[in-house]
Amino acid sequence: MRAILFILILVVIAIIIAVASGFLDINQVRGARAPQVSTTGNGITAKGGQTPAFEVQTGSLKVGSKETTVKVPKLEVQRPADNQAAPVANNAM
Repeated sequence: MRAILFILILVVIAIIIAVASGFLDINQVRGARAPQVSTTGNGITAKGGQTPAFEVQTGSLKVGSKETTVKVPKLEVQRPADNQAAPVANNAM
């Protein structure tokens, strides 16, 4: 149950991000109308009603690659000179 709730929360967050970033545009083109309900001696009857209609436009992503030249710095390693100091011995008593 927790996993399903977690997934639903993630879906709602993804939809909010898509709408906020302009990737998803939702417009209502037809409003909802409740059915007309009437009671008679034979029971209850319902007529009409209309579901809302929406127009959804999504953005598109283009993924590709291209060749380019990148300058890479040159690295030189120099060995230490022969005139290094002698190692220090720790002869403390």
